[in-house]
Amino acid sequence: MDKKTELNWEELGFDYIKTDYRYLSYWNNGSWDEGLLTKDNVLKLGEASPCLHYGQQCFEGLKAYQTKNGDIQFFRIDQNAKRMQDSCKRLLMPIIPEETFINACIDVVKANLAYIPPYGTGGSLYLRPMMIGIGNSIAVKPASEYLFTVFCMPVGAYFKGGMTPVNFMVSDYDRAASNGTGQQKVGGNYAASMIAHEIAEKKGFADCIYLDPITHTKIEEVGAANFFGITKDNRFITPNSNSILPSITKYSLLHLAEHFLKMETSEEDVYIDELDLFAEAGACGTAAVITPIGGIFHHHRLHVFYSETEVGPVTKKLYETLTAIQLGDLAGPSGWIYKI
Repeated sequence: MDKKTELNWEELGFDYIKTDYRYLSYWNNGSWDEGLLTKDNVLKLGEASPCLHYGQQCFEGLKAYQTKNGDIQFFRIDQNAKRMQDSCKRLLMPIIPEETFINACIDVVKANLAYIPPYGTGGSLYLRPMMIGIGNSIAVKPASEYLFTVFCMPVGAYFKGGMTPVNFMVSDYDRAASNGTGQQKVGGNYAASMIAHEIAEKKGFADCIYLDPITHTKIEEVGAANFFGITKDNRFITPNSNSILPSITKYSLLHLAEHFLKMETSEEDVYIDELDLFAEAGACGTAAVITPIGGIFHHHRLHVFYSETEVGPVTKKLYETLTAIQLGDLAGPSGWIYKI
């Protein structure tokens, strides 16, 4: 392996750090070119590119981990490839073949080995695959050309010093429309969430809880993450909706809860007025894996789950199990780990 870059691995956050290489590939006249690695981190676009005006773009987020014996591995990268294909279909963009997606990520990792945080630091190499519609066209229609790129950066442990529960408030804003693009990882969903996030932060909360856009009675997402709850009779429950992003972390936790912890699991409606059913709650996603929810503020009252200061035992066990698989300390289900 290349000599490690001089970084303070323990102090890494989730800020952009320019690494040495990124992957670029262009689509034109019905096909993708061979793609290449480049040191240039500046994209040059036409001023009338549809991604800039009409939001024709999508992206993914995944991590590469260094194991105790020095191996480098991805966690369920095939699911990221499939989810990006789904986003592309929804926005009428050309599909990135799964093999191309995976190989591009492998090339980027191999070209930036010096930036992978060592095992034991809590860090990982975060990869951002992205596709945008380019080519000057002011009409509201699919772009004539597309750019697929993958860049990476080292990121640190989300929780410095261990997991800590945080509180959330219910938002009056909708994150996405029913039958809209809530199931896809597209930029518009995140742009729409920024004002609600800012309001929550100003009121002293970590982020906000979004309710379903039709009835405003059911929990959908927690900020930019998926919600789950552990019921008082030890069931793992997560919302079911056509406007929720299908989190790879969430579906991994569903599997682990059922097959490793022998719990009953379910995707179903989670009503905001029935929080008393849950002994623990959390948000899950790529960045933090699990963010324990201490309490949810709704109707002028803070509903506290397990604790505002301590992580619940089931949430802690799920986190430890999943991260052990990601880091190679525990054998996971077949196909979950892709070694580079």
